[in-house]
Amino acid sequence: LNKYNAHFFPWMLTLGVYLLLIGQIFEMYRLKVASDQFRIVRSIVLTTFFTTFFYIFTPVIAPELPPKRIYILYLYLAITIPILLWRFAYIFFIFTPKYFKDILILGESQSVSKVIDLIISKAPENHIVGYFTSEKILKYPDIPFFDKKTDELIPIVNLYSVTEIIVTDRLKSVKTNSINQDLVKLFENGIAIKNIENYYEEITSCIPRHHLNEDFYRNISFSKNHEDRMYLALGRLIDIILSIIGLVFLLFLIPFVLVGNLVANRGPLFYKQERIGLKGKAFKIIKFRSMVKNAEENGAVWAVKKDPRVTVFGKFLRKTRFDEIPQFYNILKGEMAFIGPRPERPKFVEELASKINLYRIRHVIKPGLTGWAQVMYPYASSVEEQGKKLRFDLYYIKNRSFYLDFKIIIKTFSTVLFFRGN
Repeated sequence: LNKYNAHFFPWMLTLGVYLLLIGQIFEMYRLKVASDQFRIVRSIVLTTFFTTFFYIFTPVIAPELPPKRIYILYLYLAITIPILLWRFAYIFFIFTPKYFKDILILGESQSVSKVIDLIISKAPENHIVGYFTSEKILKYPDIPFFDKKTDELIPIVNLYSVTEIIVTDRLKSVKTNSINQDLVKLFENGIAIKNIENYYEEITSCIPRHHLNEDFYRNISFSKNHEDRMYLALGRLIDIILSIIGLVFLLFLIPFVLVGNLVANRGPLFYKQERIGLKGKAFKIIKFRSMVKNAEENGAVWAVKKDPRVTVFGKFLRKTRFDEIPQFYNILKGEMAFIGPRPERPKFVEELASKINLYRIRHVIKPGLTGWAQVMYPYASSVEEQGKKLRFDLYYIKNRSFYLDFKIIIKTFSTVLFFRGN
């Protein structure tokens, strides 16, 4: 008994770490998943299965293999059932308006309407108690309207137990000074006051479209890690370690891909293509070929959904992201990083840079095998969609850190496991 007591803490710590990491991969802690009965059951079952699997085969910091296999099932059920019960309790008793964040929106009618649209679509866990503006928004008759010409801000906040106020723009009324003074008092009393730019980034994880203009320097900056030597050196070390692991995996993968290539993807196994990297310099990217031979004999064209040039085996390579594995060689050479904006072809860069403001900012850091835009947005096959992806890339450039890098790695695993590749 004393022997087990001595090991209890490291065993539980190991189990907790596995649940945390694997739960992130299978999105068990994602709010939209946690509030959906079907998705959360699937997420929990997968999380606890792989947690149990890795846990029982972990040496030293986990218990020895049990003498009977039935004990493994007991362990699995002991992990799964409490989590399922907790999550269902969360859905039915906690994920209710009673526990939502109570938000008041303050500003002009047009911008307030856009914020309401944003919250409804992107942050349903936020409860809008009302909006404080100069005129009623007919589109939302059920959301309380407070007239800033006659109503007082502080009594409204107290009455509705508001915890957060979103200010959409500079107020234009004779009461502006009075409202600003009220905001200061509320802020001093612990009420969160956020401008729309910060709130937009918080719930969408991308840069607002209107920031891509000549005043970009007011809102878009480089991360504090942009010139941090420790962050850059550790990042490069991690890139080298991951690229070596990736290349070892590539050696085991090649025979399998070779057979698939011979059967359903006839032609060269690899192909090289020129891409634009750090500081706008061109380099050759390496991939497993997923399209028919001579797919671009008439020139470079955008890939599209259900592209007829992609072979049957090529679809599998793209869905699993296996076609990208050879790029670990580019990472080892230093032409790419594991995380960063995806490199584009010179022709597309010229076209996109001529139509999208600030597009070349993507080249201030190394291109990546995966990135924030890749895990947050589907494949972009048009200029408009590339503009949306750019806003995610700029968010990464503005906020990159080890924590954000870790989130990208976890989301990349989730993308691969659920075959969300394109």
